Amino acid sequence: MNDQEIAQQLKKIKVINQEQADVEVENPTSLTMIGKGRQGAVFQIDENTCAKVYGNPEDCEREHYALSLGQETGLFPRIYSKGQNYIVMEMVRGIDLREYLQSQPLTKELSLKLIEMLVTFQQIGFDRIDHHKRQIYLQQDGTLKVIDVGRTVWRDRTYPYPRKLLTSLGDEYKELFLSHVREMNPKLYAEWQHYMEMEESARHMFKTLFSKRLEDAEGIAIELSESLLTVDDQKKHYAKLEGLVRKVFKEEWIKVLVLQGRDPEKVKGKIDAFLEKQERKEWGEMGKKKRKLPDYVKELQKQSQQQWASKQSQQEASKQKPLIEDVMKNVHRLLNEGKKKKQKKSKS
Repeated sequence: MNDQEIAQQLKKIKVINQEQADVEVENPTSLTMIGKGRQGAVFQIDENTCAKVYGNPEDCEREHYALSLGQETGLFPRIYSKGQNYIVMEMVRGIDLREYLQSQPLTKELSLKLIEMLVTFQQIGFDRIDHHKRQIYLQQDGTLKVIDVGRTVWRDRTYPYPRKLLTSLGDEYKELFLSHVREMNPKLYAEWQHYMEMEESARHMFKTLFSKRLEDAEGIAIELSESLLTVDDQKKHYAKLEGLVRKVFKEEWIKVLVLQGRDPEKVKGKIDAFLEKQERKEWGEMGKKKRKLPDYVKELQKQSQQQWASKQSQQEASKQKPLIEDVMKNVHRLLNEGKKKKQKKSKS
């Protein structure tokens, strides 16, 4: 098949991503599917060529970018062409490391090749300097080839040591590989060992912190947060409501004056001074006489109490409208009413 015929065949194949499972494939073509995974399915085109078709075009772009970075290294399959959701590439043969180690030993020479692979990943600009053993293929000439490299790029977080590779090797081969690393490069081994110890410490801390299950988490949360509640305490509630009203009044006043072209910092300073003066005038000396609340605050308190009583009777707390929104609306309503009254007085 020529390139055009290959493209026509691949466009007919439908690959559907699944949640936490391999893709589903609808293949009405004569191409043979030789494998599939979480991102896509691979089809054989001829003895030396295959195509990977992706369920998500973004995964296609990502892997194409990763493969492109390593085209000059010999570690990755050659790219022949690319479509919106597929890549035509060199067929990778050989035996994957998972199968190889089932019958063959992990030699120091092979461990060195794995270190060289990680170094290549770092040199070409991969974000994740790591790879699973089943995606590493040993060739007849002793070299390595890797597949499925899409997840090695465009990553925000990565492990500072080859965690995926070490875990996939299993306990026995992991220790053997690390012993080879220690012999060949003690400094690299020490750094990896440090990060593994930090990971184990973090795991231990997690188990310690969550070893005791909170059977009555809701009850504990209610008891702990009791001091944060203010609506049922008239004194606290009025004080909080008063502070809220003054804050909103100040913010709205600043907005109006700024729109008039006034300097924001000067406006804030003058308003703060004015509010301080008003507070001294309205409240008087604390403790000498009962506070006399301004009418607009009394009105808000009355409405707030009524609204709170109504809200308490509702069954689903998640559907309650926050008290703060009602207060804000009332503030704006009262401010508007005050403006209208002033306008009427000025007209009369």
